[in-house]
Amino acid sequence: MMRFATLIKNPADWMRGTGPHSDVVMTSRVRLARNLRGYPFPGWSQEKQRTEMLEMARPLVEALPEMKDGYSEDYASLSKIRKQVLVERHIISREHAARSSGCAVVVDRKQNVSIMINEEDHFRMQGIRPGLALRSAFDLVDKVDSELEGQMPYAFDSRLGYLTACPTNLGTGMRASVMMHLPALVLTDQVSQVMKAVNKIGLAVRGLYGEGTEALGNLFQVSNQHTLGEKESEIILQIEKVIESVVRSEQNARLKLREDHATMLHDQVGRAYAILRHAHILNSKEALNLLSMVRLGADLDLIPDCDRSILDMLLLEIQPAHLQLRAQRELTPEERDVMRAEITRRRLHSVNGPTTVSKLEQTPDSEATKPEQNDE
Repeated sequence: MMRFATLIKNPADWMRGTGPHSDVVMTSRVRLARNLRGYPFPGWSQEKQRTEMLEMARPLVEALPEMKDGYSEDYASLSKIRKQVLVERHIISREHAARSSGCAVVVDRKQNVSIMINEEDHFRMQGIRPGLALRSAFDLVDKVDSELEGQMPYAFDSRLGYLTACPTNLGTGMRASVMMHLPALVLTDQVSQVMKAVNKIGLAVRGLYGEGTEALGNLFQVSNQHTLGEKESEIILQIEKVIESVVRSEQNARLKLREDHATMLHDQVGRAYAILRHAHILNSKEALNLLSMVRLGADLDLIPDCDRSILDMLLLEIQPAHLQLRAQRELTPEERDVMRAEITRRRLHSVNGPTTVSKLEQTPDSEATKPEQNDE
């Protein structure tokens, strides 16, 4: 199996790839919750029962064709910082990272599929893809789920569907979510209105790391809330329709910013780039919000020839646990802020600064606005 250092050194497929609407939709993720018959749910089980279940199930998960040469780790041997790195990479949940004995995670080599063992449910499996690609993410995890179901007795009821620890996951046991970058809707004060509309049709809106977290860097996670009585294909279709509508709203807001507020837009992008290129202290929140503006500048070609994957990788590299892993020790918040600024300066060294507003916004009519020359 792959070592932790190898996993971290190689960016996941979804970090480097581009998919449909990837300027607005960063990733699509589908997660399935499954439990086994004959074992109490993790939240109601004793440590001995969780350990027994793990010893039985983990070899079967590792033996899946998709997990060949992948990464597998028992939490008993995983440090707090390493677990937090996996959270920052969206490989495991914050709740799972808080557990220890009787828990493990198995990840495929390309980091497209991960399976948490003994989270809130016996299995939390997820597939993740770049851009708006929920169907593709579902196909990844559905294949793994079918293979495991053929080897282990799932807790299933003919009326209720898959039985889960949380009643809202009953039925398909599926949560489909997308991570969206919505800086223009935030800048034009439309994001609350759009998100209220999304909530009204039964979708949940959360921050960067899911439930109870803040929407830093103008990043919002949108997912379904209920699964009972609905088919997976129907849930995915419904979410994709809603997300496409939000994408259009964000794209229209970006167009409006360019047409009606060009100077303000250039100012925001220019300031963000300048601070990130020259700051020596950057806290997490400030760095994410400034990177969001630089990413917007890159998407609108205000920052020419910018490789957006540099910015997306930087979003990860400057997270607290990634910084501490790099330093190979626990850092104080002040030390993290200094290191974050240093890495950001270095990474953005190869990124050209924004084009000036006058250069980009010049029109044929601009000659008419020049002061008249005195012929004398």
